[in-house]
Amino acid sequence: MNRRTFTVTSLLAFLLPAISWESKAQNKSGMVKSNTYVLVPGTWHGGWVWSDVKRVLEEKGHRVFTPTPTGVGERSHLLHEDVDLYTHIQDIINVIHWNELEEVILVGYSFAGITITGVADALKNKIKHLVFYDALVPREDVMKAWPSENSPLYQSYENRKAHFIDGYKMDFFKDYSMDMLISGDYPEIKARLKRLLTYHPMKQWTTPLVLQNDGYQGIPKTYIRCTGQQHRPSSDWMPGPAKNNPAWNWIELPVSRSGMLTHPELVATAFLNCV
Repeated sequence: MNRRTFTVTSLLAFLLPAISWESKAQNKSGMVKSNTYVLVPGTWHGGWVWSDVKRVLEEKGHRVFTPTPTGVGERSHLLHEDVDLYTHIQDIINVIHWNELEEVILVGYSFAGITITGVADALKNKIKHLVFYDALVPREDVMKAWPSENSPLYQSYENRKAHFIDGYKMDFFKDYSMDMLISGDYPEIKARLKRLLTYHPMKQWTTPLVLQNDGYQGIPKTYIRCTGQQHRPSSDWMPGPAKNNPAWNWIELPVSRSGMLTHPELVATAFLNCV
């Protein structure tokens, strides 16, 4: 697959070509071809985080599923210490299976990059395209969100366990500020995040992914980098093998990590342009 790289220096520069981008989704009759999207939230978030992006995509005629993994969001009442990475992988597999979905464009946010890789490994024939939205891309030496013992980050992560609720519930507000998710003045969105972020199961981070079918290999892939994040932007550790790789599409969006909340039209347009 030829590499397509989009570097966006302003919202205006990104939005003006949107009409021509959408033409890529049209078939020979001129009708818009409907895609099927499954959007997976990142740590502490539920499917609600995609609601505005879902609305934009559905208005354009696409099918969109925004599942919430076990233990977070509206399913936070199901949180227990054994919920792990494979619980979340199975959650998404079940959505695809029971809705009889084919040719899925599977999107993962943040550490859900590991989750969608596990789903792709299990359902390779069902996945049309993988999209890593400012997400962690697994690779041979990084198969879990929690750093390995030889990582310089390992001890700082281990120290966090001291304030996990009940020993396994990760609390966003114990380790990060809202600026980690949003750059700029968005008081209503920040208040919404404060209301809706939930504890997250530790084992979704600490359980290593074991691949049986080469993970995302052989599937078209896009990495979306949120270049508007000012406070602690994602390091090159997150995209890893996706960066400067002709096998990947690379899109840069001038939004913060929570761009799906601050600029849903922009994020939706990027998703449309992945295929």
